[in-house]
Amino acid sequence: MRIALLEDQQEQAQHIQSILSERGHHCDSFPTGQSFLSAVLHRSYDLMILDWQIPDMTGIDVLKSVRAQINWPIPVLFLTQRDSESDIVEALDAGADDFLAKPARAAELVARINALARRANPNNEKEVLKYGPFEVNTQQRTIALHGEQLTLTDKDFDLTLFLFQNQCRLLTREVLLERVWGLARDINTRTVDTHMSRLRRRLGLNPENGFRIKTIYQRGYRLEAMTAEIVDGDLAGTPEANQEVQVQND
Repeated sequence: MRIALLEDQQEQAQHIQSILSERGHHCDSFPTGQSFLSAVLHRSYDLMILDWQIPDMTGIDVLKSVRAQINWPIPVLFLTQRDSESDIVEALDAGADDFLAKPARAAELVARINALARRANPNNEKEVLKYGPFEVNTQQRTIALHGEQLTLTDKDFDLTLFLFQNQCRLLTREVLLERVWGLARDINTRTVDTHMSRLRRRLGLNPENGFRIKTIYQRGYRLEAMTAEIVDGDLAGTPEANQEVQVQND
């Protein structure tokens, strides 16, 4: 998982990063609320760990801003020295999913993170997943639209499944390269753009079928479930609406 950590104590941040790295997670650490928010609003993370007392704002303020601005329910764990009942209640009421007092024991921290990840993706163990008129068979690696099986490559299937499992979430090209292709995020490639352009056609992602892949200008992509409000309110001419990536020979 890609994890964003808000922790102003460098030694503590490095300790947590080391624990998570040993378990195969990628963790970016930020010492202030503003630097944390700037990162999480422009990159793709699977989970957030927040401290309460930081120099420029409180962890509660950061959490409220995250919930107001990120349109998918990213799991949030509070990791702080404050552990009174009122503190726990305040954090949970503000939108936290779990609360752990410092100093965190390594095994417990990892177990809680894994539990949050399972809760955030309850369909991961199911063989057949349904998304509107789309039916995804994870064992046979097939996708059907209105009962008709689509012709997709293996990578098309992997990308489609990842998009459906992360609906409404901004997915940067770097994250897609890491999670779907297994490539280093500093590789400069048009692979993602090519596949997205092809999937729009092959999957029939349009209002009639209830979904669209939206290109977020200079940032990445987001799979959205289409509603009457989106269809009627989508403004032609905006940067996001017009940023259809042009690719050759796809």
